[in-house]
Amino acid sequence: MSESTAVARGRRTSRNRGDDRERAILDTAERLLGERSYADVAVDDLARGAGLSRPTFYFYFPSKEAVLLALLDRVVAEARARRDEAVADPAPDVEGRWRQVIGAIAQPFRSHLAVTLAAAEARATSVAVREVWNGVMERFVDETAAQVEAERARGAAPDGPPARQLAIALNWMNERVLHSAFAGEQPGLAADDAVEVLLTVWMRTIYGGRLP
Repeated sequence: MSESTAVARGRRTSRNRGDDRERAILDTAERLLGERSYADVAVDDLARGAGLSRPTFYFYFPSKEAVLLALLDRVVAEARARRDEAVADPAPDVEGRWRQVIGAIAQPFRSHLAVTLAAAEARATSVAVREVWNGVMERFVDETAAQVEAERARGAAPDGPPARQLAIALNWMNERVLHSAFAGEQPGLAADDAVEVLLTVWMRTIYGGRLP
């Protein structure tokens, strides 16, 4: 997903003043989601906060859900960019490389906690949000499976469950553990500790306790 994907969530591709208004709606939404739940944010709140009338709001976004999807697109795009940077400039050791990847993905969702929590809330009722999130997870799974297979092929990681099955378990574990840590659920990990704990589980699972 890219910035153009986020723009496409709106009713039209806007320019100049339209870009400013779309940005104002998105910024208002993220601010309000930091103060209340997704269910308690109304279109009128978004329009008013952006300095727009309700009819003008609908010129840019067809619904509150479309605004959330655009916000989610922005966070996912940031996570992907950070991950790509980590892969392009890897740490010299295997553990450091996995830390870079897990941390690169975790940080944007922590930085945009309001969007992360709202998306998790909306998945229970929104097919569109579920489809987007499932697509995000599918890509993370595919990339992880490819990395596990590469490590096995070079003899660094032992054989085990199919790489895709392992990748599915590890990525959904990350999703749930990070969500609980960032949301402050109890019992839960401290947000600052979550990546290191997850990294330990990943390393021992992929390499069977023997680090390359």
